[in-house]
Amino acid sequence: MKQLYSRLIILLGISLLIGCFFTFDLQQYLTLDYLHSRHTYYQQYYQQNPTLTLLLFFIFYLCLTALSIPCLSVVILAGGSLFGFPLALLIISFADVIGSTLAFLSSRRLFGKYLQTRHPSRLRAVNHGIAREGRFYLLYLRLIPLFPCFLINILMGLTKMRMTTFFWVTQVGKLPHNALYVNAGTQISKLDSLFGVFSPGIVVSFALIGFFPLIVKIGLQQAKVRRTIYVPQENQQH
Repeated sequence: MKQLYSRLIILLGISLLIGCFFTFDLQQYLTLDYLHSRHTYYQQYYQQNPTLTLLLFFIFYLCLTALSIPCLSVVILAGGSLFGFPLALLIISFADVIGSTLAFLSSRRLFGKYLQTRHPSRLRAVNHGIAREGRFYLLYLRLIPLFPCFLINILMGLTKMRMTTFFWVTQVGKLPHNALYVNAGTQISKLDSLFGVFSPGIVVSFALIGFFPLIVKIGLQQAKVRRTIYVPQENQQH
């Protein structure tokens, strides 16, 4: 009964926070136009209160990730435009992986243990696959965003994947994606007119974001082909 009450409290708390976000229409403040219009103000505030600004941004991004709120890409762009590449990437990477891990643990606490207990036979194959190649599968999903990140966090929480494995694979897998968006944010901060959108830096940055999943997919396919070719040859030698 205690576990049921704790699950209900967690579920109600998450639902309340997400409901407040959409009820008060807070997503209007997470658009590229709004952030660009307020960029000068945020920049001045950051110059006057650097530590507080970084802390607030870290907590804000972490909460958005943990609650599976959309518009994270816009926030990454804003972070890159305000803090520069190295610092923004550092803050966003850790806020992202911690928030994702909290979503992962919430999913496991709310639904994962229940499903593993009530339907162990149906999940046996899934657990076996996760134990055998789970980290590579998760890395593939992180590098090639076939599904929204919040959905991956929730689904992985339903399996028996270790939290430490989820943490470091998420950190590694999302690092290239975050780096590309942070770099694009640093380019957006240099805009001084509408025509600046067509500057080489902006065009190249967003082209990299678009082509990166395709490049990774081709690379993984080539690696898989080489693996199937060389493994049998090694077995024949033995």
